[in-house]
Amino acid sequence: MRHEIRVPRDRRRVAANLKTGGLTLRYDEEMRNPTRPWWKDAVFYQIYPRSFQDSNGDGMGDLPGIISRLDELAALGVNALWLSPVYCSPDADNGYDIANYRDIDPRYGTLKDFDHLVAEARKRKLRIVMDLVVNHTSDAHPWFQASRRREYPYTDYYIWRPIKEDGDLPNNWTSFFQGTVWEWDVIRGEYYLHLFDKRQPDLNWANPAVLAEVEDIMRFWLDRGVAGFRCDVITCLYKTSLEDGAPGSVIRGIEHYKSQPGTHEILATLRRDVLDPYQAFTVGETVMATLQEAQDLTDPARRELDMVFTFDHLKVDRRIDKYLPKPFSAAALLDSLTKWQQGLSWAAPVLENHDQPRIVSHYGDDDRHWATSAKALAVLLLTLRGTPFIYQGQEIGMTNFHFTSLDELDDVESHRMDVRLRGYKLPAPLRWSIIRPASRDNARTPMQWDAGPTAGFTTGRPWLAVNPNSSTINYAAQESDPASVLSFYRAMIELRATSPTLRDGPFEPVYADKSVMVYRRGKADGSGQPLFTVYLNLSGRASQLNQELADEMRRCKDGTTIACVATNTGRRQFNGTLLPWEAVVVRETLSPDWAIPSKKPAPMLASTIMKP
Repeated sequence: MRHEIRVPRDRRRVAANLKTGGLTLRYDEEMRNPTRPWWKDAVFYQIYPRSFQDSNGDGMGDLPGIISRLDELAALGVNALWLSPVYCSPDADNGYDIANYRDIDPRYGTLKDFDHLVAEARKRKLRIVMDLVVNHTSDAHPWFQASRRREYPYTDYYIWRPIKEDGDLPNNWTSFFQGTVWEWDVIRGEYYLHLFDKRQPDLNWANPAVLAEVEDIMRFWLDRGVAGFRCDVITCLYKTSLEDGAPGSVIRGIEHYKSQPGTHEILATLRRDVLDPYQAFTVGETVMATLQEAQDLTDPARRELDMVFTFDHLKVDRRIDKYLPKPFSAAALLDSLTKWQQGLSWAAPVLENHDQPRIVSHYGDDDRHWATSAKALAVLLLTLRGTPFIYQGQEIGMTNFHFTSLDELDDVESHRMDVRLRGYKLPAPLRWSIIRPASRDNARTPMQWDAGPTAGFTTGRPWLAVNPNSSTINYAAQESDPASVLSFYRAMIELRATSPTLRDGPFEPVYADKSVMVYRRGKADGSGQPLFTVYLNLSGRASQLNQELADEMRRCKDGTTIACVATNTGRRQFNGTLLPWEAVVVRETLSPDWAIPSKKPAPMLASTIMKP
């Protein structure tokens, strides 16, 4: 059965028909502002290249593999692809240690392959965004090799310090990967600074030559047709001081480099010199950013970044860091979302990436209610204000991998955490119970394309093990199933495309408790734009709404100005109780032109519950 969402009668001259999952959506191109930045109407898709699609059987994903899957990505409805690093790298941190910024690692392909990717993506109206990793390089980078030998002009491209007179380290700072930030170099006879792995020396952004080099690197890729950059740990660039850090801090020394004035000056310069002339897009990865720091980075008047990733909403069930869990609360989640949705000029909603565990295993239920909870979380992501980011495999509900030992993990952070926990004398079984559910490798297992022995990812031996549940959770099984998680994502993306309110409208919290959260998108301001109310039960138990909300849901009826436009359970009548993991989106408008005809049922986006 085909359903339709209608646009107002006076806006139908250029209406386009969009089809997905048994649902037809119609929207008007005239509603789009030609001066509006393209990324405000986009949905992004992150690709972790080594795990996406292998084309040559070596067990590593590559650029030709990505090209071979562009049709699938276009069918999903996304508009831009962010590639995690594909530059030449020794792989100390899976490509985030770069040895050559102007070439493609041979494992991924060639510059010719990259140009082909950009061209083929453009044919499908997909933009390519690169990962810009410029807080640090690889220690194999020619700049570092020359700097350690004091060769001009690279002598001060990195942060070097001599040993103290008392034989101690230059300061007491600690690394994000545990231990000290200082590593002794026998060739130079000094320590160099590394906030992350010792094979990732930090660049010296106090040196103007470093800024000039990075500007040239950015132009190199923009000239090849990329649309912009995701900026890695961008709030850590400038080190204002190398004084000791405050004792007791989880990351000692962070107060001397997090979101410093020098970093803001760097970003404003990059915007003026490079990004604005190319009309390029940026999103920044922040580190422990406060709301004020994020506002400063994205304030349009300051001309620094277009948006930033923040992760507080993914830590509401964590104590201090992601390895120490506590009970989940939907109220805490809504509080966190409200803070950032209302506080930023533009948001970048995200539930998964290459550093986070799979969201259906983290906040959802990857067992009994797998499909329903995956769809509920899709509703959450795609009804938030801003530009949403989907991570590869999220659209088919990929789950955490049940690794059995640390030996199966490639992730350097997980291995460093094990060393740290050993220092607390924790037994191996307890250490593993802490590390396994939070390891970054949960998100890095190969994309599950089909039910074959290697999930259609490769014909060889995959670099990281394929999740055994690929036999049931895979793209091929969901592609033509209107009840699948994939079809639900497609339909929700297109529902979002029809609605300026869902993209831009105000975000207002309505109600929350331990399991349920309700929020509204839009404002009754006489503009004629509909209001949306989102009801989410983020638990495995049915939940009774309070009287006011229950009465509001009961008013939903096709053919009226209040109608259900999306649900993950298939229900069309509501009695005030939300089923386990149920998500309902209700639209209300003052204009009868937006009403769904009574003879046509409200679109039940993928209404049949699918079990893995």
